[in-house]
Amino acid sequence: MTEPLVARMRAFGTTIFAEMSALAVQTGSINLGQGFPDTDGPAAMLDRAVQAIGAGANQYPPGPGVLELRQAVSEHRSAHYGLTYDPVSEVLVTVGATEAVAASVLALCEPGDEVVVFEPYYDSYAASIALAQARLVPVTMRPVEGRFTFDPGELRAAVTPRTRAILVNSPHNPTGTVFTRDELTVIAELCRERDLIAITDEVYEHLTFDGVEHIPIATLPGMRERTVMISSAGKTFSVTGWKTGWVCAPPALVTAVSTVKQFLTFTASAPWQLAVAYGLRHEMEWVKALASGLQDKRDRLMEGLAAAGFSVLRPAGTYFVQTDIRPLGFEDGLELTRRLPELAGVVAIPTQVFYDRPERGRHFVRFAFCKKEEVIDEAVSRLKRLSA
Repeated sequence: MTEPLVARMRAFGTTIFAEMSALAVQTGSINLGQGFPDTDGPAAMLDRAVQAIGAGANQYPPGPGVLELRQAVSEHRSAHYGLTYDPVSEVLVTVGATEAVAASVLALCEPGDEVVVFEPYYDSYAASIALAQARLVPVTMRPVEGRFTFDPGELRAAVTPRTRAILVNSPHNPTGTVFTRDELTVIAELCRERDLIAITDEVYEHLTFDGVEHIPIATLPGMRERTVMISSAGKTFSVTGWKTGWVCAPPALVTAVSTVKQFLTFTASAPWQLAVAYGLRHEMEWVKALASGLQDKRDRLMEGLAAAGFSVLRPAGTYFVQTDIRPLGFEDGLELTRRLPELAGVVAIPTQVFYDRPERGRHFVRFAFCKKEEVIDEAVSRLKRLSA
């Protein structure tokens, strides 16, 4: 029998998250790899989901999403960013941001089109682009003065007549960078000049630290009409298992994405949609407290990693800390993370798997700090074995 998997997907096997999470279970290690919290979201929002189930919200919701959630998303965009989106024609509910990105790429890219992506990048981006038979064009982010950023000249050189879109992830996973207004202006100018679409993954929009501001690129001049703005409830409210996301964009772009999305999942999660609508309207103070607590956990983990001998970069957002492993005498992050359960009883993620050119991230390893303080403290204690 010939290879059953289509050629364009053969490079995508088991994800690194599945591999490392399985390794954590097998070895009894502390999992600082996959980015999911080990505490629940706001109790009143969770209760709303239970109430919705009890009230019978258990059948298909409307394909574009429950109107109450679309209205709440519209209100949220207006209140936080001054962006006005019509909840009927400009907001689409998706099964998390992952589906939103996939549906957007599939809807907007023809075979042979190019999508510029900043590497390291979240692994689903490459798979979505491959499914669309488009081509991923990486622009490498590198540490400069303690944070990852990109070279504007390299970004401009990456855009060709085949370029259809730039995929912008800020706050950025896996580096923790929050793009500045100047960086976003460079991207926006290029989008306007070359008539490109910006597909933006903003799932960590409220999880920024040290007073750093998240700026949606759609707020920049001339960008609302060419931006597919994506976010979700998972990271904002610590309910990653709910897989409730959304797209905000002009009607033509929402219609395009919806046309694809309806044949992926059609619709999902009526109780969660109703609960998230409540959360967006009533639980944003809880989210502020979450971000403050995550900043403390970030500092706790960074201090411990530095004490263990890692060179640590300071993230301005997300759940993740990037480390350089070379001061510990290691060169290959994939090799180290596969040995880390044996060496220290901890699981992390090798950053090189998020690169089109893995050698550029070979010496970086990502640790997640969205865990309880006692879990972080125990992990740090174990990691000290590396420098002993």
